[in-house]
Amino acid sequence: MQEQKVNYQKKLEETITKEQKEGRVPTLLLHSCCAPCSSYVLEYLSNFFRITVLYYNPNISPAKEYEARVAEQERLIAELPVKYPVSFLAGDYHPEEFYAAVKGLEDCPEGGDRCTVCYEMRLREAAEAAKSDGFDYFTTTLSISPLKDAKRLNSIGEVLAAEYGVSYLYSDFKKKNGYKRSTELSAQYGLYRQDYCGCVFSKEEQAKRRAAQAESNFAG
Repeated sequence: MQEQKVNYQKKLEETITKEQKEGRVPTLLLHSCCAPCSSYVLEYLSNFFRITVLYYNPNISPAKEYEARVAEQERLIAELPVKYPVSFLAGDYHPEEFYAAVKGLEDCPEGGDRCTVCYEMRLREAAEAAKSDGFDYFTTTLSISPLKDAKRLNSIGEVLAAEYGVSYLYSDFKKKNGYKRSTELSAQYGLYRQDYCGCVFSKEEQAKRRAAQAESNFAG
């Protein structure tokens, strides 16, 4: 029997409707991978939640790239008009923890097991922070990317929610033209958009794709 596909956008809308009926503006700890990906998510969810953006991404390499992305995240939060306030929480940057976590998975293709470990690592940090600071929900911006598996992300979030006792906000932010809107907002605010996910392995894969494309163009 074919597994039924879950509509995570619908689940998100059901949560929003429930909270509105109860007259609440819940708190949300939002893990962000970068300012461009968070742009639409913040524009959308700040109408219904009081958001704190957690920037925890030890996978990003090199340190200069990490610093550039942090600066853009903080700038966007300061400039984006929102209904309810958005605050910023800086996570620790210890890339050695990422390399230790993915040891043995260095040669996995992007989107494979190495990425699953990375997703879990970052979502676990969000769950811990949400539990520690008493947030109502936690989630991540990662599902806005067309290259990210929403089912995998939401499954990880669900497991961590049960482990830490904090509700996970189901989502698939690429739906309802979310990714398209993020590109529009990135252009509007002049956000720095990187051309690789963040880690050294994704950067190497991108370089190989570019080289192959250049060779193909030259051969053609």
